[in-house]
Amino acid sequence: MQTAADLEIPWSPTKSRQSDSRTAAFVLSLAACTACSAVLASWLPLQVSVITVFLFAGPHNWFELRYFLMRVPARFGKSRTFFVTAFSGVGVLSLTYFSLPLLFRYWLWTQEWWSIVIASWNSLLLCWLGLLVWLRARQKPHSNWSWFPAVLLATAALNWLGPMLFSLAVVYVHPLVALWFFDRHLARTRPEWLPAYRRFLFALPAILVLMIWQLSRTSPLADDNGLFWRITQHSGAGLLPMVSSHLLVTVHLFLEMLHYGVWLIALPLIAPIASAPSQPLHRRIWSAQSLPLVRHPRGFPRLITTAMVFAALLVVALWLGFSVDYTTTRDIYFTVAITHVLAEAPFLLKML
Repeated sequence: MQTAADLEIPWSPTKSRQSDSRTAAFVLSLAACTACSAVLASWLPLQVSVITVFLFAGPHNWFELRYFLMRVPARFGKSRTFFVTAFSGVGVLSLTYFSLPLLFRYWLWTQEWWSIVIASWNSLLLCWLGLLVWLRARQKPHSNWSWFPAVLLATAALNWLGPMLFSLAVVYVHPLVALWFFDRHLARTRPEWLPAYRRFLFALPAILVLMIWQLSRTSPLADDNGLFWRITQHSGAGLLPMVSSHLLVTVHLFLEMLHYGVWLIALPLIAPIASAPSQPLHRRIWSAQSLPLVRHPRGFPRLITTAMVFAALLVVALWLGFSVDYTTTRDIYFTVAITHVLAEAPFLLKML
């Protein structure tokens, strides 16, 4: 006698059409968001940069914190050494980075000595990354990381040739890490969308080349010796005076908008962030019960909930700071933001 399982049709035209329509909607959403970001970044780069940082800088950090808490296991087990190394490195590198502006202000160093300090910090960062890769490779003995030492040494050499340019490269590369996170999540949760997404990634360099070609001969942006000046300097106008500041700010803003889009829209919608998918989306996002560190019998529900509430209060404080003194708050934010930049590395490595 045949059971219901025996009579189940393994493939259905209706399901196939639904899958194709969802993939098409996903591709159209990618194209629309990318086109909108490119147009806004090219049209009013300084003004859009101010608005974008004001609205999204704080909230995207909250979503990153929630994501990292979701990825931390309740018990480290065999990954204890990896996580201890990761968290220790984030703490030490962040504290030393915070001290650099104070050293620059109160120590009368020459430009040569200041370059040595920056190169030393960058080298410490690369050593930490190399140690994390080595620890991760030990956890996955069948993976091939033999190419990484050569890349690490070459990167370290480039750092000492131009420490400031190396730091500027980190500013431009960092937003792209969010796209890598999204790729790994699609591979786990929506593999049918992965080919379309990777075709989008291959098209992204062409979009950047088109933007560079169109803006390479534009006149520099207005220099008000204040907020707008800081935005152009953060994008590398001081280090690359031969390049139009309009081009630099536009490219950096475009990448940052994609970065914010991944953390604020894409990952919260795609990532399986709740144990009860039948609940409304807003409850799944804001509820701490979906975090392993809260649900686990030996977890830390009060600590994690307090951390999320405190982080939300910091977002509100950041908005208030931007409203009162945007320039100073922006400077402080981009100094402190190195912590979340560093925190992305170990969690990305755990997904590889």
